[in-house]
Amino acid sequence: MTQSPESPDADGINWRNLIAACAAVCVFAFSLGEMFPLLSLNMESWGVGEGMIGLNTAMAPVGILIAGLLIPRLSHIFGPKRLAIFMAGATGILFLLYPTFPSLWAWFPLRLLQGIFVATLFALSEAWVLGNAKGAYRGRVVGIYATSISATFGVGAAVVGWTGIHGYLPFVIGAAVLFAAILPISLVSDDASGSEDRPHVSMLSFLPKAPLLLMAICVHAMFDGGMLGFLAIYGVRHGMSDSTAALTITALSLGNVFFQIPIGWIADRTSKRSTMIGCFLIASVCLALFPLAIATNWIWPLVLVAGAAGFGIYTVGLAELGDRFSGPDLIAGTSAFSTMWGLGALIGAAICGKAMDVFGPHGFPGVLLAVFVSFIAVQAVRFYRAGRASA
Repeated sequence: MTQSPESPDADGINWRNLIAACAAVCVFAFSLGEMFPLLSLNMESWGVGEGMIGLNTAMAPVGILIAGLLIPRLSHIFGPKRLAIFMAGATGILFLLYPTFPSLWAWFPLRLLQGIFVATLFALSEAWVLGNAKGAYRGRVVGIYATSISATFGVGAAVVGWTGIHGYLPFVIGAAVLFAAILPISLVSDDASGSEDRPHVSMLSFLPKAPLLLMAICVHAMFDGGMLGFLAIYGVRHGMSDSTAALTITALSLGNVFFQIPIGWIADRTSKRSTMIGCFLIASVCLALFPLAIATNWIWPLVLVAGAAGFGIYTVGLAELGDRFSGPDLIAGTSAFSTMWGLGALIGAAICGKAMDVFGPHGFPGVLLAVFVSFIAVQAVRFYRAGRASA
């Protein structure tokens, strides 16, 4: 009997929904990758100071925090598919409003709305990916998903170099790509998240169900926000040129692109929790070696591995979320992931900047190392208590 593309295969994977969800999230990542440098460079060309640019950029994580509270309820009322289609169209329109209102103060509410809209799109897409990638291959599928995000994010940023930053063209390209996202979203079956006729689960009610998993995502986001915001500055403080220091971010991203599928494979073959702890340990070792390697060529492979391990925490965390939850719980869980990421990114950028001011350049990797070691210590205490209880 011929299998319908909408039916799960022997491994429990619904390929139609999975491919459609991955295609949609690639579109979102492309648009985000384009907008981050595009908006910052425009504000810089207006003569806006770095501090004010940073405040404007922070509006997106604030929007992500707000979205975490709204996504489960909106998804329950309107349905995940209809909500995602609306948000894709609304985000496309939003992109066209930036050049229409080229004002710093107008861009503050626009960035806030962008954070809310895009967080909704990501949370729903992640719920679809996890809900349709079941069985022994979930870690690898999530690895493909994570790789796709990193690669298309980089492509979006490259478009800015081709179009320039002025005029409507770069914004129109981003909007057109988002409008195109409606097509793959429309191919997702209505029951992709498995939430029909099931009670609403709020993001706040989900928090006690997986506190350590959410803590891990928050720590990952602190790493992400700190590295993206201060790694290049750390390089400049140690004698790198601006162009060379910028390449450290490229090396960090390559770790995300090339290693997430192998990390997902390891998580599938062993244990997701132990794989996550392994990522924490490897990233901690890399951070500890940064002060020794920053003035040498060893910094390049070190940043590559740090990026792979740091983002691997999110990859494995998503896979574990899919193992443990389904339906409305899964949408609430991906919403909580978005909220924890927004919170962690804000905290990470703040503490890294403060640590560099107080302790000098090495305060940047030092404070991240302290956060990672603290999380590992919490996990060690948890395992110790669990071992004593079972004994």
